Amino acid sequence: MAFRVEFYLRAILMLIKQAAAVLVMLALAGCDPQRISQLEEGVATEDDVRSRFGRPDEVWDGPGGERILEYDRQPSGHQNYMIAIGPDGRMRSLRQVLHPASFAKVLPGMPMEQVRRMLGRPMKKTPYALKNEVAWDWRYLEPPNQSMVFTAWFDPEGRLLRTSSAPDPEAIEHRGR
Repeated sequence: MAFRVEFYLRAILMLIKQAAAVLVMLALAGCDPQRISQLEEGVATEDDVRSRFGRPDEVWDGPGGERILEYDRQPSGHQNYMIAIGPDGRMRSLRQVLHPASFAKVLPGMPMEQVRRMLGRPMKKTPYALKNEVAWDWRYLEPPNQSMVFTAWFDPEGRLLRTSSAPDPEAIEHRGR
């Protein structure tokens, strides 16, 4: 009897933790439009960006002395932001990079690192030992509001073989199919 009670208590605690994590991700995603609206290109500084978005997940060197601040919303979100800061310390651009136009620029033969810099951190990396390939997945929204997964397949040398997009199997509208 005590075992059953402990089992159920652990299960309930796990569900509460999962629900809390989902709520935190939703709250963060809901804040992005407000944060973005407070930043004006050519006016906002790197300090302004960091005060609204926090510490970037990655900082890349860009063209012409730019620094690219990467803000990932994976694995639960549908966006990854690349914010370019010019040599003068001002924000030059703020781009949400997970959309079909960005995916169209991901071409066979590209090195893994280049794809990573274009799209940000993937939500998942899956090795396929028998095929000698690795798949990287990014969750995104296909207009108007369909949750999708973009996948990039790499060979052992880290070169892009192919890409694909499919409905997100973890999305609420696709569960149980």
